[in-house]
Amino acid sequence: MHQYEKLGSFYLGRHHDPGGEERDGGLLLYDSKDLVTHAVCVGMTGSGKTGLCVGLLEEAALDGIPALIIDPKGDLGNLLLTFPDLAPGDFRPWINEDDARRKGLDPDEYAAAQARLWREGLASWGLDGERIRRLRESAEFAIYTPGSEAGLPISILSSFQAPPREVVDDADLFRDRIASTATSLLGLLGVDADPIQSREHILLSNLLDRLWREGAEVSLGSLIQAIQAPPMERVGVLDLESFFPSRDRFKLAMLLNNLLAAPTFQGWLSGAPLDVDSLLYTAAGKPRHAIFSIAHLSEAERMFFVSLLLNQTLGWMRSRPGTTSLRAILYMDEIFGFMPPVAEPPSKRPLLTLLKQARAYGLGVVLATQNPVDLDYKGLSNTGTWMIGRLQTERDKARVLEGLEGAAGGIDRQEMERILAGLGKRVFLLHNVHEEGPSVFQTRWVMSYLRGPLTRAQIGRLMEARPPAAAPAAGPATAPVAAAAQRSAPPPAPAEVPAPPSRPVVPPEVPQLFLPGSAGPGSVYTPGVLGLARVHYFDSRTKREVHQEEVALVAPLDGVRLGLDLDWEGADRLEIDERELRDTPAAGTRFADLPGEAAKGKSYATWKKELSDFLYRSCSCELFKSPTYGEVSRPLESERDFRVRLGERAREERDEETAKLRARHASKAERLEERVRKARQAVEREREQAKGQRLQTAISVGATLLSAFTGRKRLSYSTLGRATTALRGAGRMGKEKQDVEQAEETVEVLLQQLEELNSELEAELAALEERFDPAAEELERVALRPRRSDVDIRTVALAWRPG
Repeated sequence: MHQYEKLGSFYLGRHHDPGGEERDGGLLLYDSKDLVTHAVCVGMTGSGKTGLCVGLLEEAALDGIPALIIDPKGDLGNLLLTFPDLAPGDFRPWINEDDARRKGLDPDEYAAAQARLWREGLASWGLDGERIRRLRESAEFAIYTPGSEAGLPISILSSFQAPPREVVDDADLFRDRIASTATSLLGLLGVDADPIQSREHILLSNLLDRLWREGAEVSLGSLIQAIQAPPMERVGVLDLESFFPSRDRFKLAMLLNNLLAAPTFQGWLSGAPLDVDSLLYTAAGKPRHAIFSIAHLSEAERMFFVSLLLNQTLGWMRSRPGTTSLRAILYMDEIFGFMPPVAEPPSKRPLLTLLKQARAYGLGVVLATQNPVDLDYKGLSNTGTWMIGRLQTERDKARVLEGLEGAAGGIDRQEMERILAGLGKRVFLLHNVHEEGPSVFQTRWVMSYLRGPLTRAQIGRLMEARPPAAAPAAGPATAPVAAAAQRSAPPPAPAEVPAPPSRPVVPPEVPQLFLPGSAGPGSVYTPGVLGLARVHYFDSRTKREVHQEEVALVAPLDGVRLGLDLDWEGADRLEIDERELRDTPAAGTRFADLPGEAAKGKSYATWKKELSDFLYRSCSCELFKSPTYGEVSRPLESERDFRVRLGERAREERDEETAKLRARHASKAERLEERVRKARQAVEREREQAKGQRLQTAISVGATLLSAFTGRKRLSYSTLGRATTALRGAGRMGKEKQDVEQAEETVEVLLQQLEELNSELEAELAALEERFDPAAEELERVALRPRRSDVDIRTVALAWRPG
């Protein structure tokens, strides 16, 4: 076994003396586990950066590690140009004939020269055709061309499905997923959408948030319908119409519909699903290097696809169990424009999230660029491996060193500057945080033929015999990637252009309503025209007015023409509450065909006028009227129900009158009770005074008699005075007794008045019972007809009835 064939090690080259011209012979083996902390490769055009990264991917494939490879320049398709026999005939179809002409060679001669160059180059690095054969057997290499059928087509439809629950439950990750999806989709529509200022972005974000949280099956078609009829009434504190009027929403829906209907967009809708698990492994469990060639796309389309792929990768990653080993690689050949230092393109946020979180899931992110100035080095603070090649300007060197200091820290800047100044072609500075110090190495010869960017015809030739990836078989979302080898999936169906959205697209001036009913998966909505009206009736004698709601449905609509064949007289009169009508259909339902006239706004204006005329001619209302209360029955209310309602009102009025009567009597009773209380106090006071007077009189009489019995012979003046006082006290005692009797009589009178007041209250309450008796009232009958101006057509709408 060769020295470089070590388990878990990538053979990238040999150590190199920066001051010498030749490599010193020591192998540069890179531990694959170190790649879980990610890597960045920087080098100018001609530095050998592409060769280094191709060599790294070759080593990963030999190690059984799958990869997602984003190829903005078209170079990475060279990974499929592997020729174990190293024969000139193998190289001939893939040579660049312009290079042959510049060298003065015919194509065959140039192919032979390239075969010889590769054979000798590989031999000088201890490589041969046998290792190339093992490379081809270790992994499948496939080129996918989004938006094109040059290579394997890839369908983006699954990219709008609800992300895994692990993503939804992570608030930051879910928010980033929504923002990047909305931004990339609007960018594809040519809408420059700021996440804070753009109402288009805010609306799409709210829709995706709502639908994804509900686990709804989102497609571009359903997204178009959701834009027209959003499942929310307010955005922030504003109502939906104030924030984003329906006419403007219709324009946005039409932009998306035009994109979906454009023949050039059909290439985005067919082919293998953008499912990371099925892209990383074949149905048989063989690792795959999925190369996404996007050189043919516009800038907006590139950003759109890259953002979708990164988001899908995040969702896949979060559904995997954690690991410390390298599970898969995400490689991007040119990061320029996708992670700038200041701007926030939709690709940046998922990239930053991957750099922060992918380590725990064994996903190694490898980013390459030849534009070191336009790179957010703060975002690379989690990058453990830096591979720096020859740089073009001093400014580039300064920016790279600044980023390296931020990511690695503690570097010898002067030494690094010296090394960078001496780097030549295919010579790189390797700074790995898992090693003791930096290394300088020269990259090995790659086993793939680096012929340069592939043309679309060449990509098609490479892929014409390879079927697209099949969707993964059902299984636990958290199963390891290696379990893919145990799964089987049916062969993919031939790529077909998907059917248009089942729900027809209509302009915003055509309101749509969904009738209540049993609707669910498999149900079909059939169209009709629904009229909602309010008819006003006025009784000039009583000055009373009544409003009656009318709900009429004309269905089906087969053969309906503008202004004709809409039979309002034969319409079904529905007795439903307007609140039962819905703005959105039930999930999983489909729609019957819609006649063309029913999709035109002017049709509904005509039908609205016809409904108004019909209701004016046909509507009448016979009502019951209560002479006592002046109350008029409601439309369609029976005499029984009206009397019941009158009885409820009677009880309400009775209770109110009773409460007033009791309050009035309570006030009188309180005054009488207060007088009774004071009268009783007067009785007690008089009794106490009479008692005291009796005692005083008794004392005076006793003292007089005592003096007489002591034997005094003469009657003194004092004795005479006491006798006089005793006589007067006896007189006063009689008067106090009369006062007590009068006070007691006063109490009796007041108690009698209080009893009479209570009797009066009971009599008045009994009178109330007789007065509020609606069952005995003779009701009047009132026939009303509307005036033309009394017919208010609230809406005439396209109505979908489930069946």
